Amino acid sequence: MNERLRGILWGVVTYGLPPAITFAVVIGLWEAYVAWRDVSILVVPAPSDVWERFFDDPGYFWEQGWWTLYEATLGLIAGSAVAITLAVIMAHSRTVERGLLPLAIAMKVTPLVAIGPVLIVIFGFGTTPKIFLAALLCFFPMLVNALTGFRDVDSGALEFMRSLRASPWSIFWKLRAPSSLPYVLSALRITYPLALVGAVIAEWFTGNRGLGFVVYSAAQNLRTPELFSAIAVLALIGVAINIALSLLERRLLFWHESVRSTR
Repeated sequence: MNERLRGILWGVVTYGLPPAITFAVVIGLWEAYVAWRDVSILVVPAPSDVWERFFDDPGYFWEQGWWTLYEATLGLIAGSAVAITLAVIMAHSRTVERGLLPLAIAMKVTPLVAIGPVLIVIFGFGTTPKIFLAALLCFFPMLVNALTGFRDVDSGALEFMRSLRASPWSIFWKLRAPSSLPYVLSALRITYPLALVGAVIAEWFTGNRGLGFVVYSAAQNLRTPELFSAIAVLALIGVAINIALSLLERRLLFWHESVRSTR
């Protein structure tokens, strides 16, 4: 067995086996408790009931999950683009920061459940309000992390580039942007799941498709196996996103201490 394959197997055993065992124990205890207490399927279904409902029509859940992921991804892109653009401007101007940051904080603390009906009035029942709500949830964490990253530069390198009369544009691309990358990638691991939450919440109000619509409809009609199946698919999507972003972070930040120290 070559070293590469041995390393892959070791990684699977080291990082995959403990959560797999924990998950199996939790599912086993859940199944046993429902059977022991004879809990009604209308209250809490057994994992076997959830499994049966999911595999009765798995394509339905994955199709709805695709719509939710699509809306969340567009919201993430839109919210992150605006946040990073404003962070670049604020990093170069304290005056702009003092003017815009209170508005960003006000958006952060506003309950999104209250915003949902307003978005329906403005944008209707299409995809737009879902994307908008997902973008709102992503905006503030990305803004704060990007702004911190753009300002967390080595003072010696900054002074050296200024002594060479480097342009602000050159300083940004060669110094500020690389310094911000760890912060932005870290923010993505927070904002992508938040975008999923925003899309699901919007689907409660505006949806006729998506996992949020499935959750709401199943809860209203006491179809609890379907409800838990939709939640399980959401959880799997969230886990897959986190794994993908972790791999991306290790690939792009191979030079950074946060990645090198974990190898």
